[in-house]
Amino acid sequence: MLPFPKSSRIVFVGDSITDAGRDRTATPGGWGYGNGYVNTLHNLLTAVYPDRALCTINSGISGDDIVAMAERWQQDVIDLNPDYVSVMIGVNDAWRYYDGPLWQARLNTVEDYERIYDELLERTKAEVPNLKGLIVMRPFMFEPNPADQMRAKVEEFAAASRRVAERHGAMFVDTQAAVDHWLTQLHGCLASPDRVHPFERGAMIIARSWCQAVGFDWNRSTFDD
Repeated sequence: MLPFPKSSRIVFVGDSITDAGRDRTATPGGWGYGNGYVNTLHNLLTAVYPDRALCTINSGISGDDIVAMAERWQQDVIDLNPDYVSVMIGVNDAWRYYDGPLWQARLNTVEDYERIYDELLERTKAEVPNLKGLIVMRPFMFEPNPADQMRAKVEEFAAASRRVAERHGAMFVDTQAAVDHWLTQLHGCLASPDRVHPFERGAMIIARSWCQAVGFDWNRSTFDD
């Protein structure tokens, strides 16, 4: 059963997978959701749960790692007074290990990532008066080989995200399990040009995994009121 009460504000925060070309000038929750999984979720929630009048807000920023996201946490999350916060971060923390020298000048360890993640969720619980729940989406890749170097590094950060979710009682979205299931049938190039950034069909895979984790009723035919 979907846990979000009527008029809940759900803030999505993360990197380019969340950002997905959103309109940074848009009124939060009004328009400009981008072309990624947040836009898909906004449309699904509006179509199936119109009586809930849920407000979805996209606070994703392309290029963010855990450190950059933390620097804007006040304005991108806390100041929006969310009822629920959904976070997906970590693929850039892993990607930097395989990027050029400019990016590799500062690498986040898994330990740094986990500590900062813990601090952000703890701060959110302490400073957001209406907070009802947290959702942690693990980082993923459209790469079927778990021994691939970059995917293996992503898995290290993903394992840390799961530990954080467990410590804070957050709902956990296993995006990689959904992606891996899909990859048994089709090649990843049909969902992502670079194994990380989803096309629209890839965004739907991620959105569907979120829906399954939070109890979205795909067959809902009656309203609450």
